[in-house]
Amino acid sequence: MEFKLERDLIFLDLEATGLNVVRDRILQIAMVKFLKNGKEPEELSMLINPSIPISEEAMQVHGIQPKDVANKPTFQQVAQKLYDFIGNADLAGYNSNRFDIPMLMEEFARVGMELNMDRRRTIDVQRIFYKMEPRTLKAALQFYCNQEMQDAHDALADVRATIDVFKGQLQRYRGVDYIDQDGNKATAPIINDVQALHEFTNDTRFVDATQKMKYDTDGTIVFTFGKYVGKPVGETLSRDKQYYNWILNKEFSSQVKQIVKKLVKEYEQNNAR
Repeated sequence: MEFKLERDLIFLDLEATGLNVVRDRILQIAMVKFLKNGKEPEELSMLINPSIPISEEAMQVHGIQPKDVANKPTFQQVAQKLYDFIGNADLAGYNSNRFDIPMLMEEFARVGMELNMDRRRTIDVQRIFYKMEPRTLKAALQFYCNQEMQDAHDALADVRATIDVFKGQLQRYRGVDYIDQDGNKATAPIINDVQALHEFTNDTRFVDATQKMKYDTDGTIVFTFGKYVGKPVGETLSRDKQYYNWILNKEFSSQVKQIVKKLVKEYEQNNAR
């Protein structure tokens, strides 16, 4: 299929030191440019030295190690080449509106260049997927059970529909293996067992439902937000009681407040011995 283009269209993807579009840096960028004149697409791909550490979580996802980028150019050294390749092209990607494009804009801004988006159109392929294949209870009931939703948003009707969907999932995925985005395989994880499904449906990296804290690679509970991101919660709040009180008095979940109280208490007890 040929794209109908009024200007060039670039599909791009980034690998980075982490997921924070402001603080993290680009490790790898790949772009494929479809030309409005119909000629063969042009490709540009390169590794970039981020000049900051790569998070363990990021390395587990993309596999790029510090040694892989140690002798690569910095973004500043390749910025003009990338800027010229992009030109006035429209941009597309998967989750690109929330991650790839904002991070690229930050990198350009850091070296005194502006990736102007005022007249540049963007296509986020993930948004097409989510809009055309909605993840609603009504859509799930139709997909798994071939049933139309009755009395949607009546609580009891929603519960009954959820039960039907769950039964349909147990039947549809019986004996089906699961392979995640990193290629890790789980053999037939959808079974009629509460513990197994608890483990499959919960992200055990995070400590609380609002994902304000998570387990670090060594099992320490650390912050995922704010000025202490990546720092151990118990130790940090024990030393900064002003920040501790701020969390307790702001609109954080009761779960978060309970956890920080427990972690501070445990830290202080362990270090009072």
